[in-house]
Amino acid sequence: MNNEKAARAIAFYLPQYHPIPENDAWWGEGFTEWTNVRKAKPLFRGHYQPHIPADLGYYDLRMPEARAAQAALARAYGIEGFCYWRYWFAGKQLLQRPFEEVLASGQPEFPFCLAWANETWTGIWHGEPGRVLIEQTYPGFEDYTNHFFDVLPAFLDKRYLCVQGKPIFIIYNLKPFEAINEFIKCWRGLAKEHNLPGIYFIGMGFPGLNYENIDLDGIINNSFFSTLEKLKRLQMSLTQKITQKLRGKIPYRIYSRFPHYPRIFDYKEYIEAGFDDLQTGKDQFPLIYPNWDNTPRSGYNGIVLHESSPKLFASQVALAIDKVRSHEKDKQIIFIKSWNEWAEGNYLEPDQRFGLAYLETIKNLLSQNQVVNG
Repeated sequence: MNNEKAARAIAFYLPQYHPIPENDAWWGEGFTEWTNVRKAKPLFRGHYQPHIPADLGYYDLRMPEARAAQAALARAYGIEGFCYWRYWFAGKQLLQRPFEEVLASGQPEFPFCLAWANETWTGIWHGEPGRVLIEQTYPGFEDYTNHFFDVLPAFLDKRYLCVQGKPIFIIYNLKPFEAINEFIKCWRGLAKEHNLPGIYFIGMGFPGLNYENIDLDGIINNSFFSTLEKLKRLQMSLTQKITQKLRGKIPYRIYSRFPHYPRIFDYKEYIEAGFDDLQTGKDQFPLIYPNWDNTPRSGYNGIVLHESSPKLFASQVALAIDKVRSHEKDKQIIFIKSWNEWAEGNYLEPDQRFGLAYLETIKNLLSQNQVVNG
């Protein structure tokens, strides 16, 4: 029997489960991701909210025991490592404490890599798109160098995830980063100076970008928003149908009195749509979602993938595994969004509705070196 996994499963990891002064100022004292998760309510008939954690509870990532429990659970169910979101704003960092403690302590002994979430923080998901909380800028070579040396201890850690011996580094937002090739060249040069074989740069892929001109090694095939554009919204009631038809046709003061609904899509239809065929000329890695429901953050401005289930998720996992089957062994990577993004509804951690079922799905399919059709 072949005990090799069918793919390398790397799960994105949100560190926003401890208070920081900036979030205290913006959203109220003691704010964490759990603040929105706890207060979530169903917004339409059949809407699964709130999502309540099971085995791991409402943890605080300042506690090493919480981080150890996450790693033990992920390892037991076939996750190869976590990809920690990193928030670097021209030298200022946010939410860095959990990863810094993981790095400094050497615990948990569980593989990881880093993803730079290089976006301006605004109030967009909270109905305040014009409110800038902290701006993402790209000051140039000095900042790129400072950023590299801040990340270098992680690159040199034995736990760091690599492709062809090169540490993986993911850049989320490619479009506004006009000097991205200068950034990549700078880091590759610094990596060689410090006896690294290079850096394996991966960008988050979105339709419409010209990837050929970006000096990346790989692209994550993120088809989420482009797929939703192709799908028909679910109408959960006659009132919703009427409301949608009247939108933009009557004065807002009248429209605002009608019941409102988030944008609702069928999870099964989303899965069946598959992945976009991105023309990149680079290695491609699928990104899979156990679910999406960001109404805890956004209320009626949110998006809901309705009726997600472990059984349907299995179809997406199988498709993703099949997508990377022809890749070189250490490039057979599927990315999962996410391990713990509870206020977006995309998480693998057990909740009180499904328990460990999503993790069991991952484990079962990764243990099979054959395509499984859901």
